[in-house]
Amino acid sequence: MTIQYKTKGVCSQQMNVKLDHGVIQKVEIIGGCSGNTQGISRLVEGMQAQEAVERLQGIRCGYKATSCPDQLSKALQIALAEEAKRKG
Repeated sequence: MTIQYKTKGVCSQQMNVKLDHGVIQKVEIIGGCSGNTQGISRLVEGMQAQEAVERLQGIRCGYKATSCPDQLSKALQIALAEEAKRKG
């Protein structure tokens, strides 16, 4: 299952996240710092989504209250909730 998440408060505009049974299959981040967003995406692919949430949640970018990793944690939480809702 794939979700599209519109980011808030960061340079990237959208994150497309594909999960399968709680495991991150693919992350596409549109906009933002290309090298960093590609790196984040590759690091979390194959990881349990809940573990990624725990590692990324709360990371800040400079003076901002959030960051691309923090926004990815929010996208993953939504994806996990959607996956659970579809199960039952």
